[in-house]
Amino acid sequence: MHTRTERVSALAGVLAVVLWIVGLVVTNSMSDKIPSNPTDSQLLTWVQGSSNTILLGGWLYMLGCIAFVWFAAILRSRLSSAEGGQAVFSNLAFAGAAIAAVFGMLTAAGDVGAAINKDSISAATAGTLHNGSDAFFVGAELAVILFFAGAAIVALRTRALPKWWAIFAIVIAIVLVIGPIGWAGLIFGLPVWTLGTSWLLVRGPAPAQAGAAPVTA
Repeated sequence: MHTRTERVSALAGVLAVVLWIVGLVVTNSMSDKIPSNPTDSQLLTWVQGSSNTILLGGWLYMLGCIAFVWFAAILRSRLSSAEGGQAVFSNLAFAGAAIAAVFGMLTAAGDVGAAINKDSISAATAGTLHNGSDAFFVGAELAVILFFAGAAIVALRTRALPKWWAIFAIVIAIVLVIGPIGWAGLIFGLPVWTLGTSWLLVRGPAPAQAGAAPVTA
């Protein structure tokens, strides 16, 4: 993480969080509200009445997922340089981030697809596409465990990131593992850690020099 371009690229993490938030706000706050425990017919009515905001909000949210993969690639560069060798845990962290990003895009893709085909889909299809986002959310929740665990292991062994920040990542990973509260790790923990790590990467190289021998655990 020595070049200016790489350090500036780390701001993709900030961009990801901003796009996630704006996308959700557009979809949920600037469109007609979805009733509590909606029926398929109510969901279809919501899609047909809010198609433009659903499309805009979903698109922004999915772009945020793309920005997150960019950020994860920059983070992998920092981690792999410090880890050395085959960079197993750095690669594990990046794989988890990429998988989580795909699941994240799929959480929004169902409603986006319904909005695109609002005049030709049935109520049952609209309901299935909307409710399917729950399954993809769980997939993202589990996949991002790899992201936090891999990054934390490298950081603790090499000081590529501050030790206290690595411990915070472990705490988030533990929360994600616990099913009933795992959603909090994804909704709150991931954006906060992404923003903080972006700042650490933009600030410059870690105290440990790139390629330095890992600290024995």
